[in-house]
Amino acid sequence: MSTPLLRSVHLHPVKAMRALATAEAEVQPWGLAGDRRWAVVDAADKVVTQRRHPRMALATAEPLPGGGVVLSASGRPPLTVEVPHPSSTVTVEVFDKPVEAVPAGPEAADWLSAYLEGEFRLVHMDAPEHRRPVDPDYALPGETVSFADGYPLLVTTTSSLDALNSLIAQGDHAHEGPLPMNRFRPNLVIEGTAPWAEDDWTRLAVGEVAFRVARPCGRCVVTTTDQFTAERGKEPLRTLARHRRSDGRVIFGQNLVPEHTGTVRVGDEVKILD
Repeated sequence: MSTPLLRSVHLHPVKAMRALATAEAEVQPWGLAGDRRWAVVDAADKVVTQRRHPRMALATAEPLPGGGVVLSASGRPPLTVEVPHPSSTVTVEVFDKPVEAVPAGPEAADWLSAYLEGEFRLVHMDAPEHRRPVDPDYALPGETVSFADGYPLLVTTTSSLDALNSLIAQGDHAHEGPLPMNRFRPNLVIEGTAPWAEDDWTRLAVGEVAFRVARPCGRCVVTTTDQFTAERGKEPLRTLARHRRSDGRVIFGQNLVPEHTGTVRVGDEVKILD
């Protein structure tokens, strides 16, 4: 087995929009710098994702210096959105939990509403150090997270994807495979491990940064969404349900919490600490 290396790094500036690859990223206590600090909310101020709106996969948010983003999508003019001043916040709902966030201006709301064909607006997490705690059942005191589903980072491995694709090829929806890694929307992708080796990790170091493994990542309908067309199929959930279950969930990848800050870079050596 070769030395495990960091194969790729991915950011999602606006939760649920297209992932962006980057050569390196700063690791902050609540996730990668610039990852999921923005989210889209509906008329009831509930955060929306590709679960309900798969077309979000086709919209891009390019990060700007200072934390702003440029929104773009087919059929819509690009829109620059600067970080709103945190003079007032609104309470939004993230998976049934209240979180304070700062609303962007009406231009962003108009852009999103036209693209998603409904009433939507954009919000920014101004103070991730205290806005949203990690699930206390899997966290240490004071640990927080951005608008990510539940944990600061998600790691996957290329060998496990290869193994999953082999299982898909043997199933009744083989024509849907092989699937690309972007179906799983990870932050870090590692190569050079045995398939499913991540099941046994409790701590690892990627370059200069150490992470604690919080729990396996339960997967949802987003993984069945083609990130280039927004069309949905049956895989990988059908195959994961047959071969990869844990605590009543289908799983792929591991959720991570940083033990300290630093920078991760493509090509970094990965060490399994525990």
